[in-house]
Amino acid sequence: MAVLWKGVDTMSKVCEICGKKPMYGNNVSHAHNLTRRRWLPNIQKIRVEVEGEVKRMKVCTSCIQAGKVNKKIG
Repeated sequence: MAVLWKGVDTMSKVCEICGKKPMYGNNVSHAHNLTRRRWLPNIQKIRVEVEGEVKRMKVCTSCIQAGKVNKKIG
């Protein structure tokens, strides 16, 4: 498990289709005080049909909306 900050896990926030993962940067206050933060991708666990079998994958919503995965319902 990769931990960058206390209590923060980054391994599970990766899209299995496009590889999108958290971006890092700073919060910037009006006084220009910088504090570290990260922007998380919108990852959803969905059932996907891959090569004839159904798998559960972690996929970002931009890949779902772009039709890069075949959602399997039911």
